[in-house]
Amino acid sequence: MVLHFLKLEWKQFFRSAAFGKSIGVKILLAFFALYFVLMFTGFGIGGFYLLKKQYPTKDPLFLVNSFLLFAITADLIFRYLMQNLPVLNIKPLLVLSIKKNNIVHFVLAKSACSFFNIMSLFFYVPFSFVLIKEGYHTNGVLGWLFLMFLLIQSANFLNFLINKSNIAFSVLLTIIIGGFLIQYYNVFNIHQFVGQGFNFVYQNPSYSVLGVILLVILYILNFKKLKSEAYLDEAIATKVKEANSSDLSWTEKLGDVAPFIKNDLRLMWRNKRTKSSIWMLAMGLLYGLFFYPNPMYSKMNFMPVLVGIFSTGAFLINFGQFIPAWDSSYYNMLMSQNFKYERYLKSKFTIMTISVLLLFVLGIPYVYFGWKILAVHFAAMIYNIGVNTHVILYGGTFNRKKINLDEKAAFNFQGTGAVQWLIGLPLMILPMGLFALINYLVSFEIATVTLGILGLIGIAFHQKLMATITKKYIANKYVMIHAFKQEN
Repeated sequence: MVLHFLKLEWKQFFRSAAFGKSIGVKILLAFFALYFVLMFTGFGIGGFYLLKKQYPTKDPLFLVNSFLLFAITADLIFRYLMQNLPVLNIKPLLVLSIKKNNIVHFVLAKSACSFFNIMSLFFYVPFSFVLIKEGYHTNGVLGWLFLMFLLIQSANFLNFLINKSNIAFSVLLTIIIGGFLIQYYNVFNIHQFVGQGFNFVYQNPSYSVLGVILLVILYILNFKKLKSEAYLDEAIATKVKEANSSDLSWTEKLGDVAPFIKNDLRLMWRNKRTKSSIWMLAMGLLYGLFFYPNPMYSKMNFMPVLVGIFSTGAFLINFGQFIPAWDSSYYNMLMSQNFKYERYLKSKFTIMTISVLLLFVLGIPYVYFGWKILAVHFAAMIYNIGVNTHVILYGGTFNRKKINLDEKAAFNFQGTGAVQWLIGLPLMILPMGLFALINYLVSFEIATVTLGILGLIGIAFHQKLMATITKKYIANKYVMIHAFKQEN
């Protein structure tokens, strides 16, 4: 029966109507996968010696163990955003004479073989071989490696239980952020505590069997849950729920663009793909915490600009690069309405500007790392409003690919074209390069002022720039309508 299922999977992959159309995306994903495989393998082989060199008085295995809580939590967040249970293939099997238990077992076994579960092993396995080569106890290393394998599989099945829970996602973020802050301010030595726990398994390999118990429990819970939902009426029924009519009356104060802003806010909150734009607010806000506390980045002149542009413009970049593709599903109907195109673009500009201002205000605590950091963030905010908003709106005139809003954003290249890759040059590379050059030739203060002046120039010429961008959208309107009608 398993061989029969595998044959069906093979035929489905190559006979799919979308196989030929998405072959380029598959090749791109294959390159990404190869990159991660090589990177993790390199860390696995060289990690031991790198840690030994950086921390000669500490045990490399203990150092790795001390970070496993954060690594496992980050892995769960990664899975939450990117991994889905492969249940879509259940539908055609439910009408056949196949036991439901076999179908469910196959789906769960298939998920256990996903790339998400294999990727981490490219670090743990080479690292274990290096440990044995360097004289660590073979039984202890194998017991530790076995536990890592069981925890990876447990994370796989735990993800399917919590995948639709926003509360669970909030808990994972709290563990990451809270744990970092607790460790950073020496409230409690989490690294020491977690490291001792995993070292205990290395010293007593038989305790790795606890991972088997955890994995079996999670597998049974997933089996029962999936089996209870494996009915044809459940699989094909369209779930209908009442729309959440949030109070958006405050948008009326924004004038004639209020209807478009309301539409965008509802679109972002009600669809999977656009929700990623909302989460990017939090990611952008915390972006600086990965760089500013680390002395290694303090010598990089462009780093404050990189963080400033991204932290204040995270939403602008993530949301703006797909204008007007967000509205591709009903763009034809939208363009048949009696309104000026300028109002439509003005609403997008307003949303992006508000997000930049909001992220800057929320990021004011970065002054903890120095007033110069806050000054660069302020200049980056002005640059984002005056320059990057117009650049990204102009880039939208070249968007020709439809977006399915019901699909997750992670590893989803639908709607992505050359524009999305090239737009990063004027958005990020130009201000970073310009700032670094002026900082090197003149001074930090002049570089910061120059960045702000460029933004003010863009704000001063806003009306003329928007008029030019609007003409470009109107000229391409019917080309976009035709392109958005095509199925990806």
